[in-house]
Amino acid sequence: MMIELDFSKDKNGLLPAIVQDHETGQVLMLAYINQLAWQKTLETGKAHYWSRSRDKLWLKGESSGHVQIIKAVRVDCDQDTVVFQVEQLGGAACHKGYRSCFYRTVDKEQLVITEEKVFDPEKVYGKK
Repeated sequence: MMIELDFSKDKNGLLPAIVQDHETGQVLMLAYINQLAWQKTLETGKAHYWSRSRDKLWLKGESSGHVQIIKAVRVDCDQDTVVFQVEQLGGAACHKGYRSCFYRTVDKEQLVITEEKVFDPEKVYGKK
């Protein structure tokens, strides 16, 4: 029996998935899941998402090798948001090469990079 989430609230059937490092609690990224991504995540134990830009199912790390292994899943009270607590293989969740997609901090009126790159995206993806 699969856990039912409420995909009906969004016209595209997408729910936010907040992704955290399971050991440190660091927020690594925010992505979206649909019913298929949810099902694949539960079946495989690897984080799957729905890519809004590519309009397709996406296994995190399918291009980079930086797969996310699910360690725990939390579901909010309305069953329309999840938190994936993951082991981040390869050390980076961000396609720009950083451990977290939240690698910048607002300082007055500018964004300041506060993390070091883990990998060079041009070498991994052939682009920046």
